[in-house]
Amino acid sequence: MADDTTPRTSPEMSWFAWGDPAKARELDPGLRDLIAQVLRARFTERPPVAEERVELPPAALTGPDRAALSAVVGEEHVVDDAASRLRHSGGKSTPDLLLRRAGRADPAPDAVLYPADHDEVQRLLEVCSARRIAVVPFGGGTSVVGGLTPLRGRFDAVVALDLRRLDRLVSLDATSMTAVLGAGVRGPHAERLLAEHGLMLGHLPQSHEYATIGGYAATRSSGQASSGYGRFEDMVVSLRAATPRGTLEAGGVPASAAGPDLRRLLIGSEGTLGVITEVGLRVRPVPETVLDEAWSFPDFATGVDALRALAQSDTRPTMARILDESETFVGAAMGGRAAQPGCQAVLGFEGSEAEVAARSAVVREVLVRAGGTPSGPEPVAHWRENRFSSPYLRDTLLSAGILAETLETAATWTDLLPLYAAVTRALTGALEGDEGGVVVMCHVSHTYPTGASLYFTVATAAGADPLARWEGAKRAASDAIVAHGGTITHHHAVGTDHRPWMAEEIGPLGVEVLRSVKAALDPEGVLNPGKLIP
Repeated sequence: MADDTTPRTSPEMSWFAWGDPAKARELDPGLRDLIAQVLRARFTERPPVAEERVELPPAALTGPDRAALSAVVGEEHVVDDAASRLRHSGGKSTPDLLLRRAGRADPAPDAVLYPADHDEVQRLLEVCSARRIAVVPFGGGTSVVGGLTPLRGRFDAVVALDLRRLDRLVSLDATSMTAVLGAGVRGPHAERLLAEHGLMLGHLPQSHEYATIGGYAATRSSGQASSGYGRFEDMVVSLRAATPRGTLEAGGVPASAAGPDLRRLLIGSEGTLGVITEVGLRVRPVPETVLDEAWSFPDFATGVDALRALAQSDTRPTMARILDESETFVGAAMGGRAAQPGCQAVLGFEGSEAEVAARSAVVREVLVRAGGTPSGPEPVAHWRENRFSSPYLRDTLLSAGILAETLETAATWTDLLPLYAAVTRALTGALEGDEGGVVVMCHVSHTYPTGASLYFTVATAAGADPLARWEGAKRAASDAIVAHGGTITHHHAVGTDHRPWMAEEIGPLGVEVLRSVKAALDPEGVLNPGKLIP
């Protein structure tokens, strides 16, 4: 493979775990004992199989198909070695990793393509549509909902379209405070490119180290600073996408009344309607100062009400989240701190010194009236320190026979706490039993004037069949979400995992609309089959 297929500034992700293998976390003996006691679980070593023992299906791309694709990107950018196919055989959900760790990588793409620019993406899609080859767009590989599973659908072959070479700052308008970035730019690289001009994007989801600009747009990503900066979709001013029918460009001006906003059609489309190649974004100056504050509340309901008061006020922090009692306890234990009763909130403020001082003073008054007690910046510093390393712990636990996974939703403030209780009951009921105990933790991670998100983390003994164990729990939780007024996904996207609940979320006419748009842009149906659209 030519060197320019891998212009990454951070290491490639592990094929059987999250992130950089060199950053794998070890279990502290005290934490190990606590987990065993709480989960009533016996640790069992479950290492992944050796890479050479992973079973891959035979590559099904024909010689003429390969020649047609190579004519677009060059022979060196059509790759079908086992290592490349394995690393493009899905995302990073626990089910994804359980299968790979057990030596199964079926389905896998028949080849991996590395286009250099929008025009090559466009031509590849035309070739794939004409030759009926399924295409799975691939950015950072961080999907946790089956969004990258290379399903063939009704096609004989499937390829992964890796966008890593679309990795540059296309243009910058410092006067208008906008920048156009290639879809393959990873989060840290985007911030470095903008920092050279004193600017930043400020979008920091937990997948930040590996996720890409195109992936953010395609999945309607939400970052930790959404209270101040909004979700990723709020930052998008323009999009350029390649489809089998041609190029679709949307947006660019500050506002328009020229019909429905086609940007919103592409944002969240998960590669089913087109391949996003460039994203125009609002940027902002690098903040002069950052102030972090932790707060404690007597219980989760009180903390949730406090965040609601902030979300419905005129003054909000840049970041705000509240942890329930279980997550507060576990966070303290992992940090080696004495657990305090009640719940902890973490808040952050960014901006000029004067602005931060003024906003934090107003927020303090709101939180004190709501029953909160300030507890200093140290808990937030610990949270930030571990923010991007937490997924590594999931993989360490898997190797020790402990199942850990997450799911998320959102609802109105009226429905939020009943939904929280219902999902907690569903997860506990599905997992508590002879195989061991279960811990269900939750936090509110994003707030809006009308409601908020709930982000659940579950830990339990893996049991004899961890995949079936988790699938049953996820199904029970998803049913509870739909029954109690929640969205099936707030920011993880739909993929394959949430697709069974999409029809209920958007209704039969909504399904018909999505299918009609799909037929118009992708008449042969080659783009990411089996995802998003019921």
